Amino acid sequence: MELRWTDSEDIAIELFEADPARDPLALRFTELRDMVTALTGFEDDPGACSEGKLEAIQMAWLEEYREGQDGR
Repeated sequence: MELRWTDSEDIAIELFEADPARDPLALRFTELRDMVTALTGFEDDPGACSEGKLEAIQMAWLEEYREGQDGR
């Protein structure tokens, strides 16, 4: 699947599945950007990243993380 910056929910799922114990709020945006661009299937321009796009990804990942914590 091809991932783009606007695919925040799909990216969040990929990030959560890669590291379900990682708290997304503990990351700097630079770390998050690097994690997203390293995902298999990420095809967007790394320079098209913005704080708003990263925040949307982080919030979607936080939702996945919290659901995972509730399921334990």
